[in-house]
Amino acid sequence: MAIVTASKKACSVNPLKMSQPIGGSFAFMGLRGAMPLLHGSQGCTSFGLTLFVRHFKEAVPMQTTAMSEVATVLGGYENVEQAILNIYNRTKPEIIGINSTGVTETKGDDVEGFIRLIRQKHPHLEKFPLVYVSTPDFKDAFQDGWEKTVARMVEVLVDPVEAGAARDLARVNVLPGCHLTPGDLDELRTIFEDFGLKPSFLPDLAGSLDGHIPDEFTPTTIGGIGVDEIASMGQAAWTIAIGAQMKRAAEAMQERTGVPFRLFERLCGLIPNDEFIAFLSEISGRPVPLKYRRQRGQLADAMLDTHFHIGGRKLAIGAEPDLLFDLSSMLYEMGAEVAAAVTTTTSPVLERVKAQEVLIGDLEDLEDLAKARDCDLLITHSHGRQAASRLKIPFYRAGFPMFDRLGAGHQLSVGYRGTRDLVFDLANLVIGDREANHQPTPDTWRTTDSGLQVVPPQLH
Repeated sequence: MAIVTASKKACSVNPLKMSQPIGGSFAFMGLRGAMPLLHGSQGCTSFGLTLFVRHFKEAVPMQTTAMSEVATVLGGYENVEQAILNIYNRTKPEIIGINSTGVTETKGDDVEGFIRLIRQKHPHLEKFPLVYVSTPDFKDAFQDGWEKTVARMVEVLVDPVEAGAARDLARVNVLPGCHLTPGDLDELRTIFEDFGLKPSFLPDLAGSLDGHIPDEFTPTTIGGIGVDEIASMGQAAWTIAIGAQMKRAAEAMQERTGVPFRLFERLCGLIPNDEFIAFLSEISGRPVPLKYRRQRGQLADAMLDTHFHIGGRKLAIGAEPDLLFDLSSMLYEMGAEVAAAVTTTTSPVLERVKAQEVLIGDLEDLEDLAKARDCDLLITHSHGRQAASRLKIPFYRAGFPMFDRLGAGHQLSVGYRGTRDLVFDLANLVIGDREANHQPTPDTWRTTDSGLQVVPPQLH
């Protein structure tokens, strides 16, 4: 059991975490025809927008209430009203998702009250979906903003269902955590459909941020789950939550509709995917397709091939709690040592990270721990590249943001295939680093009189 501690520094020197309202806006981007709206200054929105555009290399819709110093002191009702009316009239969205920021939370704006007044004053907005979530950026982190926003979507947008109502046994609600990429969601959708199930993802980033080119420009999100489909999620037979952060939304779904849920805290690794596939076979009443038996064999073989390069390595990982738990657990099972683990916010899974200590801190803390504990592989988002350069160790990019490499939205780590590709990527990274430092990699196999014999390479 890991000991969870928090950094006592007066300030964050090299931030690891992204802010809570950014995480909330990210969740709204998984809805079709949505316009995320940050209630705060223009700078709050432009900073988040820059992160999203650099990560996905796509046009990202995002608006602001543009609070000035005077408006912040006097109250933001007029700014919220004008922003909603402008967006409604000019971009014709299907839903507007509003997240608060630190400046308006400090003032104490009653945005729910603002929305009620706006609906009364403008009757054409009475039934229009407006979802507000309190996400001050002076506390919590990216994952918390996503968690709160998805739970609020369920509470506001899903229609309640009476006990005993008929359910579609093939329909499944899927609540993915923010650590899953659009590529991960595409892989999960394929797995569900191969079992004859009809998944509804909330949010569905694979529909909106998977990098496809639309037939024509739209100022809102260009895909994702629609408001009407969200409303009918109570008709599903099961809800599957992926990541501990989604337990809150799954409980809200069960309380509102009676749909039972199953929580999978991780889907990277052999055993978690065995449990996931077995559960899908159980609820669908279908045998496991042969393709997944073959993929499982491929993963087992990949783990055998790569553990010579990954096993025994001392890792430094900095990530949001669910991503940290997912990656560190899989790599621990591969024989690696999680020597330095730094995260952004509290979570019930942190105590179960396979490390002596998990620090809630920043990238400076991660670099210091990696240096002190002689780590030889660094895993975090793109802001960790300077630390890896100073430490002179291989660097694997994971999480948000990833702005100095292409294909961040298609990075895959779930399922048998995703885990297989991940361990190959990590092993190849280690091999490439060894070659760059002119350290030859011994052959993994050698021929003897008795046949083939394993020869583990020497770790530097």
